[in-house]
Amino acid sequence: MTLIPPPNEHALAVMGLTLLALILFTRERIPLESSSLFVLVALTLGFEIFPYSVKGDTVHAVNFFSGFGHEALVAVCALMIAGQGLVRTGALEPVGRVLARLWGVAPGLSLLLTLIIGAILSAFVNNVPIVVLLLPILISVSLRTKTSASGVLMPMGFATLVGGMSTTVGTSTNLLVVSVAADMGMRRLGMFDFFIPVLIAGSIALIYLWLIAPHLLPQRRSDLDDLSPRRFTAQLYIPEDSFAAGKTLSEAIKQTDGGMQASRIQRADETFIMPLPDAQIRAGDRLFISDTAEQLKAYERALGATLYSGGAPVDDEHPLAADDQQVAQVVVIQGSPLVGRTLSRTRFADRYQLASLALHRPGWKQYTQHKSLSDVVLQIGDIMLIQGAREQIAELKRRGDVLVLDATSDVPSTQRAPLALLIMAGIILVAALGYLPIAISALCGVLLMLTTGVLNWREVTRALNTQVVMIVVASLALGSALMKTGGADYLAELFVSVSAGSSPRVLLSGLMLLMAILTNIVSNNAAAVIGTPIAIGIANQLGMPQEPFVLAVLFGANMSYATPIAYKTNLLVMSAGGYSFMDFVRVGVPLTLIMWLAFTWLLPRLYGL
Repeated sequence: MTLIPPPNEHALAVMGLTLLALILFTRERIPLESSSLFVLVALTLGFEIFPYSVKGDTVHAVNFFSGFGHEALVAVCALMIAGQGLVRTGALEPVGRVLARLWGVAPGLSLLLTLIIGAILSAFVNNVPIVVLLLPILISVSLRTKTSASGVLMPMGFATLVGGMSTTVGTSTNLLVVSVAADMGMRRLGMFDFFIPVLIAGSIALIYLWLIAPHLLPQRRSDLDDLSPRRFTAQLYIPEDSFAAGKTLSEAIKQTDGGMQASRIQRADETFIMPLPDAQIRAGDRLFISDTAEQLKAYERALGATLYSGGAPVDDEHPLAADDQQVAQVVVIQGSPLVGRTLSRTRFADRYQLASLALHRPGWKQYTQHKSLSDVVLQIGDIMLIQGAREQIAELKRRGDVLVLDATSDVPSTQRAPLALLIMAGIILVAALGYLPIAISALCGVLLMLTTGVLNWREVTRALNTQVVMIVVASLALGSALMKTGGADYLAELFVSVSAGSSPRVLLSGLMLLMAILTNIVSNNAAAVIGTPIAIGIANQLGMPQEPFVLAVLFGANMSYATPIAYKTNLLVMSAGGYSFMDFVRVGVPLTLIMWLAFTWLLPRLYGL
């Protein structure tokens, strides 16, 4: 191992901040956007207080804010918005309908077709809406066939990740690597320049996901499957000897430990009284209440009342009924107005006219309506059990604020769906043919969607993700600082020195494996932006072509298979399938090894290493 002179103080400081950033990005308790903001502030403040000059040129701290206007970020945001247009109009609905019909005929073939379609669509559209499209279909099939969906949800999610590797627009990671490499002087990679290696490696991966992965997964169900605390609307008849007779409504509620909520009070003469706290309850009154069967019986006992459903007392012959009521599981998704807020703060029940029964979050305790559910801050991937009228659940799905899992209503569709699909195709085609950069073609597409009514500005703002914006900007700033201070060159020299005597193929393979490990621990965008300058530095050190080393970073940073925190769609399928952390390890690690070995064999042959 050759002794390498230490880098300058600024490079050391930037490398230290990079290490700290990678640690912060793994902390679940600290929002990713907060960690990114801290990194950005620390970097700019440090360079402002301790200026750095190289060859007489001063590095200005404000230049690290350039990530906010970087073409890669513009392209990422514009494509997220365009993808929202496809979701809002139901433009991909025909694909879902065909798959849903086929699943009832040939499940084995249908799984393969689902994996292929998911991979192909994800090559051109962010995989989040693809997963959102396919999840309800697979859940609905499992409900109809009374089988667990756990054998198919994770393979489907991974197939979209594999497909997203194949083009420059498939993921934000691809866009960032291509843009950063171009900023450093490398030839800008075209949309399909690395499609062939991904096609070959991805085909092997899809066979694994089709034939082997389902057998590695235990039959798991979401914890909510066994909960089912259905709500019923009933009346409490107040006899003369009831505790509530002659009391105010607030006193009656206090007797039930504050749990009962009355929607109205009916007098014996058929008149109705507003359920105000000081309303006087008389013998013969009926209190209209809604709750679970267990709680309704508890209120009956506490007040010494008689529980009625319809016109008869509740008993074995006249059980509680919930006509036209449906129970559905919904997932909190990216862009939902519920993310980062509580049900009480969003006034969920009033806004949607739906009752929230329970909440499931992987690795957390179960919440129900009587265990402070309304005060839980919701996160992406949370699953709620809700109940309400069929029309209200259909309206909830049409609005797209959450993902309805059990397909109780049709996918939202409008007359503008073909237009949304045409605009998205135009965005991709214009960029693929080289007429316009993807950042410009995507912005033009967004403008067209707005002017034609496919999207409105409220939906545009919902499509944008603060977390993505901040992690991209912070990562670009760190990558720029590493390059300007010489930190990236130092790390490249260190990497080459540690593996002294190894062939370029081994170095390329080692770099890709390092990125694959890193992307499953921290953000894939951070791994990609930090790894790209190092990859170019390694290629320069060896006097080899830059492209295969940059692609090693791109492919490695996309191998987000081994942990549920590696990518947001992993969290979605984790909740919906009831998976554990080890389920991802069991299926994701072999998939990572398959892709790594395939690219290790392919890249040197394609680039003559």
